[in-house]
Amino acid sequence: MEDDAPEFMEIHEIVIQKLGHVPIVKGDFHMLPKKVQKFLAKWVYTCKPRALYICDGSHAEAEEVTHKLIERGVLTKLKKYENCYLCRTDPADVARVESKTWIATDDKYETVPHVRQGVRGILGQWKHTKEMEEEVNSDLDGCMAGRTMYVIPFSMGPIGGPLSKIGVQLTDSNYVLLCMRIMTRVSADIWEVLGDNDFVRCVHSMGCPRPVQRKVVNHWPCNPDKIMIGHFPARREIVSFGSGYGGNSLLGKKCFALRIASVIARDEGWLAEHMLIMGLTNEKTGEEKFVCAAFPSACGKTNLAMIQPTIPGYKVRVVGDDIAWLRFDDKGVLRAINPENGFLGVLPGTNMKTNPNAMLSFQNISIFTNVAETADGGVFWEGMEDEIDKNIAITNWLGQPWKIGMPGNAAHPNSRFTCPASQCPIIHPKWEDPKGVPVSALIFGGRRPTGVPLVFESYSWQHGVMVGACVKSESTAAAEHTGKKIMHDPMAMRPFMGYNFGKYLQHWLDMEKPDRNMPKSFHVNWFRVDEHGKFLWPGFGDNVRVLDWVLRRCAGDESIAVKSPIGYLPKKGSIDLTGLGDIKWDELFSLPKHYWLDDMRESKLFLEDQVGTDFPQVIWETHAQEKRIEEQL
Repeated sequence: MEDDAPEFMEIHEIVIQKLGHVPIVKGDFHMLPKKVQKFLAKWVYTCKPRALYICDGSHAEAEEVTHKLIERGVLTKLKKYENCYLCRTDPADVARVESKTWIATDDKYETVPHVRQGVRGILGQWKHTKEMEEEVNSDLDGCMAGRTMYVIPFSMGPIGGPLSKIGVQLTDSNYVLLCMRIMTRVSADIWEVLGDNDFVRCVHSMGCPRPVQRKVVNHWPCNPDKIMIGHFPARREIVSFGSGYGGNSLLGKKCFALRIASVIARDEGWLAEHMLIMGLTNEKTGEEKFVCAAFPSACGKTNLAMIQPTIPGYKVRVVGDDIAWLRFDDKGVLRAINPENGFLGVLPGTNMKTNPNAMLSFQNISIFTNVAETADGGVFWEGMEDEIDKNIAITNWLGQPWKIGMPGNAAHPNSRFTCPASQCPIIHPKWEDPKGVPVSALIFGGRRPTGVPLVFESYSWQHGVMVGACVKSESTAAAEHTGKKIMHDPMAMRPFMGYNFGKYLQHWLDMEKPDRNMPKSFHVNWFRVDEHGKFLWPGFGDNVRVLDWVLRRCAGDESIAVKSPIGYLPKKGSIDLTGLGDIKWDELFSLPKHYWLDDMRESKLFLEDQVGTDFPQVIWETHAQEKRIEEQL
């Protein structure tokens, strides 16, 4: 509906004239800021809920909602842990649905690049604002009939912080409310902080009004045939319909913190990125450095952010595991905040060996979605076989009896945990510092089984932007793609771009200024394999050995690197391999000429196809990497 519809009327007038009686079961509408009242009135008029519930983020509120969800069978209390719950979704609603995610603008090329004629663009999906509005109005008309509309005030970043942003989400899912309380800072204080500031408008519905027209599975009402996630960057608005899964419904996550925030960042001169933030302290000197790393989903960001170092002398602490907002301060230092309040991590493969700090983070106040349940009230997923009784009875994510050794998966490959970040044993004491932490290095990476070395350093900021633009990785279970194939995921932002990717790359280039201390940039690959398919690098806690080399390079150590056609490689012996046994250094860092020529030509063709005339040509002109490979390898 148009912005000037009944939003200027008092909500009770709308209720009387259009809807009948809509009780406010909690909260005081008249205490809300006027701009929030208008926003709420508009969507009450459209969605037609039976009641309103204005959230305050309190413990009592969480207890009330949790109790209701247990009663309805949506949540199962896990008796092995404290305040932990299991949720099983409808099996048709288990992944981020990129194919149904849209950015709406009047000008197509504000959203997507000028792709080559005949090429299907994959760097964002565009709809005209009016077409998107028509779809939204059609889908959401009466979508909350018979259900309660929850009004969730939340902050991305510390409440009131200079780098933080405010959102208000409307939803008809109290499961979403519980998860938003964990993943963002939900508080009645938001109304005071909002003041004259704007806020991001978030509307979510499971798309299943009463009386329901589709069979509800696992007490999980949804509408998988009509899923739609629409973004309106110009008015800072997100509308999601049909799905209750993770990022489709927790709109503070990818939708706000990346897609909409990237547009805000472009307009305000900062960066919103799909990156972890971690601190590494050299215990000999007491000096701490912070790095950010961008990997595609399910490529190990959480594992890296929470590693337990396998070499003495380093202490690691996590600031964030998924999203970083980065801004240069008045002294030219790049500073980063984690805008989230919790972790929403993929579980299969996580255990006390691969990521003990994650395992310890979700022993309390956590929600597990689509995992298996053990007979003693615990949880199970693939990767935990050595940590439970192999004969224990298990109920898989579909609610069926299961035991270790049986075919099929006990947990869905994209099963998730949601827990407060504050519970992580190695959470950084400054993880909520509103000023952010100073960043020394930016790291890109992905799953590259062949050809790509363990680590290399970019020649310059511009070269680093090119390296980021060329990120590729094996596909994962986080989205609806199936099978293993190498996919382009430039800057690890392919599914999360809020505007034209060529303009986004130019925005990155524009970050470099003479009065700024530009961080060094690197590319890592933990996943290279030998001819037998065996990993050449042990990974996990041993990745700190690579980070040690990265930090020494940031400190200016010229003696530990050699120049190569693709960037600076570690000099042989410059990475501590103590205790690792036979590491095939030459194979791990080899640069097969034909592989790299093919890879660079394919990457250049991809960018010419997908970004076309919007691609900043200075990147290719400044870094003729293909020519260097031809001449030097």
